[in-house]
Amino acid sequence: MTSPGTTCPASKPATRSDWPFYLLAAVSGIATGWADVAINDLLFTALLVVASCMLLGLLRPRWPWRWVVAVGAFIPLTELAAYLISTVKPTRAQIYGSFLASLPGVAGAYGGSFMHRVVQNLRQGK
Repeated sequence: MTSPGTTCPASKPATRSDWPFYLLAAVSGIATGWADVAINDLLFTALLVVASCMLLGLLRPRWPWRWVVAVGAFIPLTELAAYLISTVKPTRAQIYGSFLASLPGVAGAYGGSFMHRVVQNLRQGK
């Protein structure tokens, strides 16, 4: 029996942890940074950022800006790691472009979040 003002533990909504999605965002950012170093095509890098942020926004639509930050932070870090340990050295323009590559991710994350809400409304018949 619970006292007045307390809730029963069974009545709490089940909250799912977001750490697997942050891990997916980190892996996506690292893969995108590696592709940017290896291929050196800014449009392809932007496409990968948009696709990964859209997927994450679709899977977890709440606060879509966090996926842009999570994916975008690992692109320059991967390029820094490539500069320090690899024989393939990114150019100065490539490093600056890696910071700008996260901007298209805003459209992807919010587009995925919007798509999730549209699908939810269609399922409910609204």
